[in-house]
Amino acid sequence: MQFKSHSSALIIQAIAFAFLLVAPVSCTDAEQSHKAVQPVLFSDVNINDPFWTPRLDTLKNVTLEVCIDQIENQTGRIRNFENAAKGEGQHSGIYFDDSDVYKALEGMAYSLKNNPDSALEAKCDEWIDKFAAAQQPDGYINTFYTLTGLDKRWTDMGMHEMYCAGHLIEAAIAYFEATGKDKLLDVAKKMVAHMMDLFGPGKRHWVPGHEEIELALVKLYSLTGDRQYLDFAQWLVDERGHGHGSYSEFDAVHYQDDIPVREMTTINGHAVRAMYLFCGMADIAACTGDEGYIQAMLRVWDKIVSRKMYITGGIGHTGHFEGFSADYDLPNAEAYCETCASIGMVLWNWRMNGMTGDSKFIDVMERSMYNGVLSGISLSGDRFFYVNPLETDGNHHRQAWYGCACCPSNLCRFIPSVGNYIYGTSADAVYVNLFIGSSTTVNGLGICQETSYPWNGDVSIRVSAPKSVNRTLKIRIPGWCRNWTASIGGVQIDPAESSMDRGYLCINRKWKGETVIRLSFDMPVEVVSADPRVKADEGKRALMRGPLVYCMEGIDNVGTYQSARLDSTTTFTTEYDASLLCGVQTISAETPEGTLLFVPYYSWDNREACPMKVWVDYGTLED
Repeated sequence: MQFKSHSSALIIQAIAFAFLLVAPVSCTDAEQSHKAVQPVLFSDVNINDPFWTPRLDTLKNVTLEVCIDQIENQTGRIRNFENAAKGEGQHSGIYFDDSDVYKALEGMAYSLKNNPDSALEAKCDEWIDKFAAAQQPDGYINTFYTLTGLDKRWTDMGMHEMYCAGHLIEAAIAYFEATGKDKLLDVAKKMVAHMMDLFGPGKRHWVPGHEEIELALVKLYSLTGDRQYLDFAQWLVDERGHGHGSYSEFDAVHYQDDIPVREMTTINGHAVRAMYLFCGMADIAACTGDEGYIQAMLRVWDKIVSRKMYITGGIGHTGHFEGFSADYDLPNAEAYCETCASIGMVLWNWRMNGMTGDSKFIDVMERSMYNGVLSGISLSGDRFFYVNPLETDGNHHRQAWYGCACCPSNLCRFIPSVGNYIYGTSADAVYVNLFIGSSTTVNGLGICQETSYPWNGDVSIRVSAPKSVNRTLKIRIPGWCRNWTASIGGVQIDPAESSMDRGYLCINRKWKGETVIRLSFDMPVEVVSADPRVKADEGKRALMRGPLVYCMEGIDNVGTYQSARLDSTTTFTTEYDASLLCGVQTISAETPEGTLLFVPYYSWDNREACPMKVWVDYGTLED
């Protein structure tokens, strides 16, 4: 099918449609009123999807094994625990390497939840025995300080002790929920008890240099119902911005310790730290209704999305400190866009949707997931990006591992939990947020999706109700979609007369038996211009189709890559090529200079080394 290009600024880099893991928490009945949408967790969702199922299989069969091999054989990460248990030997690697092991184990637990595997479970138990043996009698566990001097622990707020503890907690909860085994959960609780003995109201001040502990503590509260964990999480968040952190002026900004969190109007500093902070704030607000937290996050979200976010959903442009720079400062070749930061955007925006029921947060979540996150892992599942630029001369490539391996281990736990983000539920509604072939049962309704998304916009949703159920089905109409059609039981509905609520098509009826809903989202090639304040993209355009950002690679455009130029006469054709990059929809652009081929951004650098760019020159040479 052929499309005419659109020269209008449909979306922007630093997206100018500014709007008002792993599971977010569930609270007590009284506290649930602060959360509009509860998640349907991945353990209750069966994915059978042509796009995502191969990725889940690759994660299970390749990526997990890569992470285990790196942790056990190629690096000293597991040996650090063995040495700590003996109380002798050196610590190898970086002082926060314990967190990579915990994240990998969390991913292993999620895989066990989806695909029980006795050998993988035995490996988890083996690791957990090593963790438990490395724990000190007072509950403290951190191999760096155990092996370099326990007298130095809790003397430097920037040394990630609570960050590692947070990932320990998340791994412990994940493994308990997957297997019912509580040995690691006991280890985590003892570490938390140790921290609460030292820090809190009337005790020592502490501002963790890298956030993560906050959201983990709320998860522990959600699991146990023990309010002290929630209170400790909120105390840690409220410590920020009051001069309690032992940081320089630069580090205070870098670690989000420069102003109290309720007074935030924009965001600076380290991008991943910021995302974990906001996840913790969102989880606390979901339980307490803290309006100061909610309003601060809404203000900051608007600034990030409209001024500091790349078209890929990536954030944090500067590698100097892995964080945010000035508004609209979004260079392409120098873009940092750490994979972990894009994962953080998914986690935070999911939580914001849960608090508000607004689909605009899912729009951003989807953009980050399909572009900023998936680019972080090779199609083969064994190589990774830490940094995700939007342009390169051909010298930037995925690696088998990193000295700082936060991104591979984060992908290890994110991908198997992707089912978390598809559906949601409230007292009177079921939400369909993402279009992924899958099935679940929620609130008396069976939901089964079939689709070839993101390659086309056709979605079939089969709703089954053995008993009569009054319920509203809310189906997200993606923010990228300009035109759509829908039918219910074969009867067409008029989009102009449809009931809509915050970006969701609302189908309110008494469900009985089986009903098939069919949707078709138009997926033309969109020519995207950046906000004129983004100087790096002046005179350039990018291509999107559906949720996917596209790019040019030199290997597909020999002889035309350097001179590539789009203009108002450019026409586009799309074609699915099953033999290319594990199957992708390509875009061919017909220009006066010749044909240009574009592939999805997430798929670049999976062939031979070559240059790549997202933003392409636009306009005739005379312009």
